[in-house]
Amino acid sequence: MEKSVSRARSDKATWYLPVALVTDVLGIAAPVVIVFQATRQPHPLLAALTAAAVWLTVRAAHDRYSEAALGESRGVLPVVHDWLTLLGLLAVARITVGESSAPHLALLALSGAPVLTTVCRKVTHRHLTALRREAQAVRRVLVIGEPSAADEVVEHLAGRTDHAYVVIGAVPVGPGPLASGLPAPARLGARTPDTPGEDWMPVLTAAGQLGAELALVAPGPGLTGERLRRLSWALHDAGLPLAVAPGLTDVALRRVQVATVAGLSLLHIAPPHRRGAHVLLKALLDRAGAALGLLLLAPLFAVVALAIRCTSPGPVLHRQTRVGRHGAPFTMWKFRTMVVDAERRRAELAAANEKDGPLFKMRRDPRVTRVGRALRRSSLDELPQLVNVLRGDMSLVGPRPPLPDEVAQYDEVEVRRLAVKPGLTGLWQISGRSDLSWDESVALDLRYADNWSITGDLDVIARTFRAVVDGRGAY
Repeated sequence: MEKSVSRARSDKATWYLPVALVTDVLGIAAPVVIVFQATRQPHPLLAALTAAAVWLTVRAAHDRYSEAALGESRGVLPVVHDWLTLLGLLAVARITVGESSAPHLALLALSGAPVLTTVCRKVTHRHLTALRREAQAVRRVLVIGEPSAADEVVEHLAGRTDHAYVVIGAVPVGPGPLASGLPAPARLGARTPDTPGEDWMPVLTAAGQLGAELALVAPGPGLTGERLRRLSWALHDAGLPLAVAPGLTDVALRRVQVATVAGLSLLHIAPPHRRGAHVLLKALLDRAGAALGLLLLAPLFAVVALAIRCTSPGPVLHRQTRVGRHGAPFTMWKFRTMVVDAERRRAELAAANEKDGPLFKMRRDPRVTRVGRALRRSSLDELPQLVNVLRGDMSLVGPRPPLPDEVAQYDEVEVRRLAVKPGLTGLWQISGRSDLSWDESVALDLRYADNWSITGDLDVIARTFRAVVDGRGAY
């Protein structure tokens, strides 16, 4: 088949790149000129042009302007990484040419760049996410594999809209129906035909009919080894990109390494961080962050305590037994948001539970006080857990701290969320909190337990502030 079956598409909005470039140039050049002129530093225009050129070079070297990268991430950490690189390069250049501006003023002038760049990234990411919810700015994917494996891939991709893949059809390998109901214009036999070249013709025909832009292979007993190799040759010769789904789910990219050994392509999966320097650093950051938070928020604690005391009888703080790392129980502290006999009345409301699984949640729980409703909406009721973080029972970021009766119902998969300390915030809080189903909550906790990192924790903390302001799922 000589004609390429791949169709070139301009998926993303054309304004992403120019807006990113203009934002980066103005975000660094304008503050440098303003600060340098206002403080009478030497060569303001030259300093601004130099800083802008280095900033663009650093971000281009880190592939921030490629079509594949634009709009894909709203994270702050890549921007901070670029900015620190910029500071290092400018410091070297300053020493080399003998530039004499005041270092603290130069740092002030450069501080606006990461802020504006982050805002730009968030805007483009939000726009791209909205497009993908409407099946725009996506890649048309043809799935190839045995029916059960193909259905599993389709289910995973269809479950979320924060990616660029939309499945438009499948080529089943071997007998059996597709439960997904996707169009299947071709089917491969369970075994390689006597003439191997005939194996890939149905795939290319199906790709051409459906306008596929990517072939996604789910290997199995009927599609592996030499057969997969020949299929990849045919797809690449026809100009159709190929991706292979190894069957792993919720494994962070940083844990995956690709290697070739004796001609075999291998995926090395690094184990989760359970001990060592990363765990020690996380503990130190937890304790320091909790101590600082308690110190800075002391006046707010006093205001909240006074509001609770004046509007409902009972103690200001509510303590409850929760289950921590490795199943160890601990006493968790919260500002009281319910009436004093809330635990006794829970049995009466069991039939009104709005959650699946072992969780109990009601959107309009009659036990919640008027002040308590406001505290829950703003997540202020969680702040006393900083004491638990300081004591080492909890972490700033982690899975939701479960109740003992919830843990008693865990299966062997769900109990894995206890491999790390529970957190004051986590993926569950920035993803919808109580609006999540039980399965969604468990999936997020397991993803965190297996893939946590210090940089990931910092990103979750930064995104928590927006989640608190939004208030979605807090009741």
